[in-house]
This record gives sequence, structure tokens and C-alpha cells, in this order.
Amino acid sequence: MTTTMMAAVYYGPGELRLEERPLPIPRSDEVLLRVTRSGMCGTDASEWKSGPLIFPVKKAHPTSGHFGPMVMGHEFIGEVVGVGSAVDVILVGDRVASGAGISCGKCARCLEGRTNLCKQYVTLGLNRDGGMAEYVAVPATTLKKIPEDLSDDEAGLAQPLAVGIHAARRARAQNGDTIVIIGAGAIGTFVLAGLNYLAEVSSIVVDFDGPRLDRARRLGATHVVPVAENTEDELRNFVGENGADIVIEASGAPGQMQRALSWVRRGGTLLQVGLPSTPPELDVHHAVMSEITIETTLAHVCGEDLEPALEILATTSLGQELLEGVFALDNLESQLNELASGNIQGKVLFDPSR
Repeated sequence: MTTTMMAAVYYGPGELRLEERPLPIPRSDEVLLRVTRSGMCGTDASEWKSGPLIFPVKKAHPTSGHFGPMVMGHEFIGEVVGVGSAVDVILVGDRVASGAGISCGKCARCLEGRTNLCKQYVTLGLNRDGGMAEYVAVPATTLKKIPEDLSDDEAGLAQPLAVGIHAARRARAQNGDTIVIIGAGAIGTFVLAGLNYLAEVSSIVVDFDGPRLDRARRLGATHVVPVAENTEDELRNFVGENGADIVIEASGAPGQMQRALSWVRRGGTLLQVGLPSTPPELDVHHAVMSEITIETTLAHVCGEDLEPALEILATTSLGQELLEGVFALDNLESQLNELASGNIQGKVLFDPSR
């Protein structure tokens, strides 16, 4: 086996280098993956445009200890080509999808199953070297085997879909609930898929008129409502005068958290998924007097959300609907620019072997 690999390494805002690096050596509880697909998300685009905000380039990460230039990529799949001495559930040759988070398994949050809130949490590709490379070393506990009939192109969306499934769980939807989703981008679409997997609900997706709403309709939205002067009136036709049981704000756009709050019924739930670029203004008085529950969501739980993500991708057209293209690593910089500029409506993936 080769002793070096090509990797996309982040040095700072606008500074990404495709360079040769030593092959990572897996620890006893880790495996070595030959990466077959790797993805990017809004966090990567933000770091590329105006970071480092999360990447430990200027200051060592308190848990991982990583300091300095870092291999990007927290959404990836691959083939196992090596296993550590303590690994016995994953075999060489297995095709696997990786979750992004590494947890200790011992703290209070881990013991209650909320591994995404682990005190020692480390995210591959955000806090230590990730999968935007030909090879990556990852803990075996973050991995799930990919169904044989699921293509790499579709399986490459498993990690971000797991984030959407976790968000859907946080909404605590019940059969028969009426749910509004603000934002039909990738994350809003993943949340919709998660809701459809977990419960039988009436879903109304709100976004600008165009391909994203068309996609939401094809993927199971009960109704779609284009943003217009009469959006509120149109929405009331589906949720009634009392409002929706749950409103999920998945756009992160200015003013949308308050708008979401105004659409929730008394005693209902607002789930904030999108990260606003500026602190949102919120009518707390209205939230208190209407006893509205405000929930948030963070990342995913590998052991709970990654396997259902693979199941959804294997049994629906979600992957074909969202994937816009597969590129070589030397296209990463241009695609980050496209994502930061709002020109990518779904997901793109990278094949490090190209």
C-alpha cells in the first residue's frame, strides 16, 4: 500500500491547498478508510469564506489537540482497507458510511444516549483531519455498513441526512401533526425526509417559488407554499387559524425565527435548525404567553441516526433528487465558492480518486 495520499488542506480563509500527506495510521480502535465520496456543507463554506471560526488553525482544539492546517471533510464514505487491533465488528473490504462525531461514551450525556453533546466531542473534518482526502483514519464506532445495492453517489449523503433525521427527532412529531418547514434547501429537505420516516404528518414547505419547492413536492411534502405577499393567507389554508403544531425553521435567513414563532399554535413547538448569521429578534412575551416550546438541534447521534439515513437513501429517490454532481478534489475551491454564493441548491460530492 502507498505511504502517502493527496488531501485538501485548509490553511485559512480563501487558502486551500491540495497537497501530498503521509497516510494516516489508525489507532487500535480505528479503521483506515479509502475515501470514495466526500461532501461539503455550509460550515465548510463559512470557514472557507471568513474563517477560521471552528477549524483549529490558529489555536489548538481542547479535545483533539489538533493545531494548524487541517484536512477538511466531515461527510464521507469509503472502503475499509485496514483495521486497528481492537476492532472486530468492521472488516477489511466493508463499504461504510461515517458519522462525523467522536464521543467518549462515558460522560453523563453519552450515557443517556446524547453522544452529540459529549463533553469530549470531536468532529472529523472540523476539529481534526477529515475525509476530504484519499484516506482517513476514523473510530470504528462512527461507522455503519452501506447496503450492497446503494451506490456511492447516494450513500455519500448519509451523514448530512443523519443530521436531518436527528432534527426531525427533536421536533417530537406525532402522527397527525401539521408541520411547517421554512426552507427547502438541502437541510430542509433532509428534515422533511426524516419526518416522513418517523411519523405520518401533514407537511407544508415554504420557500421561494422554483425547483426547490418542486423537489419538496416530489419528495413527499403534503403542500408547498411559495414566498409571496399572500404567503400568510396561503399558509392558513393548510394550518388553520390556530397555527401549526410544529414549525421548523431550516433556512437561517434573517427574521425567519420570529416568523416561525408567529405560525406556531398555542402550546406548539418551534424547532430552530438553521443558524442565523445575526442574532435573531424574538417576541419572547408571545412565546411565554402561548406556552410555545422552543427546541434546537445539533449534529446527529451516530448510533441512532446513521443507519436510518442509509435505509432512506436505499428506499427512496432522495439521493438522485439532491445530488448535483461529483467532482475531483481539485474542484473543491470552486465548489466552495459556489456554495458560499448560494448557487448550489442540493449537494455535491467529491471523489478523491479522480
